[in-house]
Amino acid sequence: MTQTFSSTEVELLAKTVEALSAYMGKPVLAEIDVTEEGYEWIAFGTPLEVGKDVDAEAVIMQMGGPSARLIGASALMEDFNQSVYECEFLWGIQIGEPPLRFTRIDYQGDEVDWSEDLAMLLPFGLDDSDIITEMEAQDLNDDYGDFDDDDLDEESSAPEQGTYLGKKVWH
Repeated sequence: MTQTFSSTEVELLAKTVEALSAYMGKPVLAEIDVTEEGYEWIAFGTPLEVGKDVDAEAVIMQMGGPSARLIGASALMEDFNQSVYECEFLWGIQIGEPPLRFTRIDYQGDEVDWSEDLAMLLPFGLDDSDIITEMEAQDLNDDYGDFDDDDLDEESSAPEQGTYLGKKVWH
């Protein structure tokens, strides 16, 4: 029997990929695969930069390609779906048997944390309440409207004068 991530869990993991990419300032790939035991797991990794030395302790794995199940913003890019990348493995999460359904795997491949709640194992404290659907996003947009530059007051007051380290400056 295959244990799989729910659609809500996959959305939460995709948000984590996007947050990691923004935090690290480089692309982070996340690929869902199935273990020999039939449990889904997700690996997070960063593509290796050509010509850069790799840390001797880094775990290197291949990610991407036509048959890969990538999630997150990079999964939408055709290049990431067609190419296989050598990546530094950052960490992963594997589904297991209850009562502790999720196991976090560190960058060395060791099981380091367990939880029934996926959000407890994520680095940014995301949870299901952080995920909004496209329809909810549209509702928020309808409630608050789009920001328009024309909404700014055309008249502005003169800049205020102040001092910084004894020198006059304008704000």
